[in-house]
Amino acid sequence: MQRIHNAIQLTELSREDLAMLYAYPFDLQAPWVRANFVASIDGAATSEDATAGLGTPADKTVFMLLRELADVVLVGAGTVRAENYGGARTSATRRRELYDRGLGGHPDGAPPPIAVVTASAALEPGCRLFTDTAVPPLIITTSIAPADRKLALAEAGGVVIEAGGVAVTPKGLLAALAERGLTRVLCEGGPHLFGELLEADAIDELCLTTAPVLVGGTARRISLSAHEFRMPMERRHIVLDTDGTMLTRWARR
Repeated sequence: MQRIHNAIQLTELSREDLAMLYAYPFDLQAPWVRANFVASIDGAATSEDATAGLGTPADKTVFMLLRELADVVLVGAGTVRAENYGGARTSATRRRELYDRGLGGHPDGAPPPIAVVTASAALEPGCRLFTDTAVPPLIITTSIAPADRKLALAEAGGVVIEAGGVAVTPKGLLAALAERGLTRVLCEGGPHLFGELLEADAIDELCLTTAPVLVGGTARRISLSAHEFRMPMERRHIVLDTDGTMLTRWARR
């Protein structure tokens, strides 16, 4: 395997090599927030209004690995609705292996819960998030969200967590996860949630897949925020697949 700062061919990596490249820092005392996105060469975050339209075999491999490593998968309510989210499906054996090696995972192999940020508790109790999952989803909401909505989501099997008064701030969100021992955080979007976390300087790293396709159109970028900012990042690795897919990992400088 070549040095980590040079391009690596995916075909040269074993499953264990790949896990080492994406391992979380050891013995975390506070949440480490990793974002994972796919984009086209020309910067589109979706194709035909869904990220699945940009997926490649290499992207799907890393997508699954990042879920197997994480304590929790963080996502905004809009993305849950647009992508028809269900619970994370991971290998119990693999989760235990990763945990035993100190890379991530879970001691009993349980999949990571999906944590959904929704200030108004605006989710349908009958959606796949509640009906197609092995572990209860976490609903991160506010104290002023309608009580009947929160009750309905709790009755549907969700764990309702009030992490703010009128808004869920990045600080309140991560504190709520940390209280539950969920320090390996994987943010899967959407652009608004990612942008809010970036503005709050709460993102530690970005795993970005560049799909070998041009999309055009009016698709959004991977991050959207109220204000422009500049966050210097340092490249940790580039992995190339034979179909042209480029897998990169960036950490804050």
